[in-house]
Amino acid sequence: MSIAFINAQFGGRLGSLRVRDGLIAAIDADPEPGDAVLDLRGDRLLPGLINSHDHLQLNNLPEHETPGLYRHVRDWIAEIDARRRTDPQFEAGICVARDERLLFGGIKNLLSGVTTVAHHDPLYPFLTRPGYPISVLRNYGWSHSLYIDGDQSVVGSYRATPSDWPWIVHAAEGRNEEAADEFERLDALGCLKPNSVLVHGIALDQRQRARLKACGSALIWCPSSNMRLFGRTAEVTDLVSAARVALGTDSRLSGARDLLDELQLAARLGGFDDGCLEGLVTHVSAALLRLADRGALRPGLRADLLVLPAETRLRDACRSKVRLVMIGGIARYGDAECVLRASTDTGWTRVLVDGAPKLLHADLSDLLASTSTREPGLELPRVTGRAA
Repeated sequence: MSIAFINAQFGGRLGSLRVRDGLIAAIDADPEPGDAVLDLRGDRLLPGLINSHDHLQLNNLPEHETPGLYRHVRDWIAEIDARRRTDPQFEAGICVARDERLLFGGIKNLLSGVTTVAHHDPLYPFLTRPGYPISVLRNYGWSHSLYIDGDQSVVGSYRATPSDWPWIVHAAEGRNEEAADEFERLDALGCLKPNSVLVHGIALDQRQRARLKACGSALIWCPSSNMRLFGRTAEVTDLVSAARVALGTDSRLSGARDLLDELQLAARLGGFDDGCLEGLVTHVSAALLRLADRGALRPGLRADLLVLPAETRLRDACRSKVRLVMIGGIARYGDAECVLRASTDTGWTRVLVDGAPKLLHADLSDLLASTSTREPGLELPRVTGRAA
């Protein structure tokens, strides 16, 4: 199916964009015979958002109420492990089948306009199934952290990762000397290279951030999780200016509800303009994760697209305002007037998202209907109804 978006707002102007065979085929070209034409009437057309850090299997767990601020993330992890033994509801959430929890994490991201996620855990087979709600980064290396995996395992993971793939590791997640020293240890181990991507980086000082830039390495910023656990977050202004920062959510266990909420906090903390914020979740994140086929509106790239109401800034966006999410040229979710014009598929389920009527692809709603886990704010019909 070929689709022509017309009267779309992007790049500070109104223009058109054609989608064919899952790719962006042309910018500012007239619709061709046979195209489905979607007149956006000034609505914003953006690249699909990229969430650069999530633990997709942990988003069904209830938010952990912290008794105080932590010095190092190891203390929080120890507390979470202890909670499993004392909180039956929490343990029940962990015992939900992993594929069901992964589905829940995918839906969380889809509803917020995310089309690609960097999952910081093994690439479980369920994440690569054709019917998974979003696209998941596939070519990456990773280690959890120095304090969990140890030096030898971290070095082995880095060396086993091809140099043109990102290698992702939690580092400097805390407020004490141990957290600050993790950067030095990674450097001494030979793990700070152009493909190295550090997550959190709260304890990095100005000198270390300068070295991070000099190495060509990058940082994934998760401000909601950082503020909740440590009462502070990474200093990122200098790294953002150098296009070395992308934005991630962590999971709901410690972070925000979704990437749109994370963007709101990033705007308040960083004072970044709208273009800068968009870069953190589109073209900059795509570059840092070595995703050359997405993150921008350009012919030849994947048709991963997000439509928001006219003049809606990302810092002001929320799930109920998402008008269309398209992944690889296939509509997955959005307002009926957009979804039904952008798809020949008749398999749609009418749902409510935070009280707003939406359509969700029926393959996804069918999967959700068979699970025990429920996404807060998402109301499915008791019997799946398909909208023509």
